[in-house]
Amino acid sequence: QVQLVESGGDLVQSGGSLRLSCTASGTTSDLKSLLSMGWYRRAPGNQREFVAHITTTTHTTNYAASVKGRFTIARDSAKNTVYLQMNDLKPEDTAVYYCNANKGTAQIWGQGTQVTVSS
Repeated sequence: QVQLVESGGDLVQSGGSLRLSCTASGTTSDLKSLLSMGWYRRAPGNQREFVAHITTTTHTTNYAASVKGRFTIARDSAKNTVYLQMNDLKPEDTAVYYCNANKGTAQIWGQGTQVTVSS
């Protein structure tokens, strides 16, 4: 069974930057079965929303319109780690950020990391 551990959340001023990390652990077979990894977020009072994802084989990326041009997702296959570089952060980016791994037959979630952007 794959487990995800996130880190990097913090309090930052508007216009600042943060980098989130998410490392997947599990058996070699389970890790090779992952189709993509990505990030979602949930702001207070809102539903969880898609932020970005990257496929595990071709490293194809996809972003939500609200973060495109400011956030960059990348993957280190050797470390089974995905990163989310967040630049030009805005107060509306404040949320709990969740790492996601897609196995096709199941979605796996991390515990979440808090990002707070002050104005």
